[in-house]
Amino acid sequence: MTSKSMRSFAGGLLVATGLCGIVYFFGSTEATSTQATEQLSKDEMKDLLSSEGYVVHTEKEWEEQLAEVKSSKDKAETETETETETKEKIVYRTVLKVSKGMTSIDVGKALQRARIIKSGQAFFDEVEKSGVENNLRPGTYVVQSDMTTEEIISVIFK
Repeated sequence: MTSKSMRSFAGGLLVATGLCGIVYFFGSTEATSTQATEQLSKDEMKDLLSSEGYVVHTEKEWEEQLAEVKSSKDKAETETETETETKEKIVYRTVLKVSKGMTSIDVGKALQRARIIKSGQAFFDEVEKSGVENNLRPGTYVVQSDMTTEEIISVIFK
C-alpha cells in the first residue's frame, strides 16, 4: 500500500466514526415498535394459554395444590424415616496391623481407609486429647465400625 492510499483509508475510517458518533449522540433515544399490540381480555388470555398447553389456576386453586404437595411430602418423609430405622446397619470389621514406627496419624488414616471411622484427623485429635499418643505399641488389633472412638483407642493404645 502506498502512503496516499493509506491516508485515504484512514480518512474514510475517521469519517465513518464521526457519522456513527453523530447518530449515537443526536439520534432518537426511544425505541419505536412497528407492531401494534392488541389488548386481550382475561378470557382470551386464558384460552390462548390453554391452547398453548399451559394450565391456568386461580390463587385459591394454587394454594390448595401447594398444601396437597406439602402434606404428601411430609407423609413421604415420615415413611422414609421408618424405613431407615428398620434397615440393617452395615458394620465394617478390620484387622489393623500396627508396625514399628507408625504414629497415631497413620493409624487414623488406616482406620479411615477401612471405613471404621469417618475422619482420620478427628481420630488423631481424640487420641491427643486423651493423652495416649505415646502408648501405641506394635501388634495386630481387631476393630469394628460400630465401636466408639474411645473403645477403638482403648483397644489399640494400651
